[in-house]
Amino acid sequence: MIDTALLKVEANKIGVELDDIALDRFDKYAEMIVETNKSLNLTAITEPVEILYKHFVDSLSLLSVVDFDNNAKVIDVGTGAGFPGVCLLIARPDLKITLMDGTNKRLTFIADVLDELGLNAEILHSRAELAGKDKDYREKYDIVTARAVANMNTLSEYCMPFVKVGGYFAPMKAAKADEELDSSEKAIHLLGGKVERVEHLNLDNCGERCIIITKKISQTPPKYPRASAQISKKPLA
Repeated sequence: MIDTALLKVEANKIGVELDDIALDRFDKYAEMIVETNKSLNLTAITEPVEILYKHFVDSLSLLSVVDFDNNAKVIDVGTGAGFPGVCLLIARPDLKITLMDGTNKRLTFIADVLDELGLNAEILHSRAELAGKDKDYREKYDIVTARAVANMNTLSEYCMPFVKVGGYFAPMKAAKADEELDSSEKAIHLLGGKVERVEHLNLDNCGERCIIITKKISQTPPKYPRASAQISKKPLA
């Protein structure tokens, strides 16, 4: 399905080592994406080489700029077809990953993928604004990520409540995320975070990627996250 030798080379370029087991898992994952996509809209990207670059290498780039401790607790908010969460797990099976999405059909697909690949992760069918109030998930994670979900002030309200104090929120954004930061730093501070740095990546065949590394320095006030309608109607500023 995919050129695993090419994936190994491209991963090495960003400092990510993939062994033969991981490469085989990525190959099977790609095969399952393409097959399932015939009946369920998982992604518009279905060509093997595009899956390799625009989903797999792109997702793995997070490992090149964020330090994931052994057995770190990670949640992928709005994981969709498993990007970046499943990719992170294939590369780092030690990670304790929660894959959260509001669409059950996608999570059923992910459950099938994990079963086929022999990997373990928690699958959470929930909306972020609900899970973020749940004591089992609120402020429990070392690293929280989300890929191309929403602009930063909205995304921060959905995601920061999951980050434990001392942990990190590391959303994967498009090239112009700096502009979003200008209007969201007050919101991030209100939610208990502080932007430490912004990492700009120029990935082969993926274009520019921006990862905003935000540290949780204090607890998120209990009123956040608000209901989804409130977040949409009046984003934090």
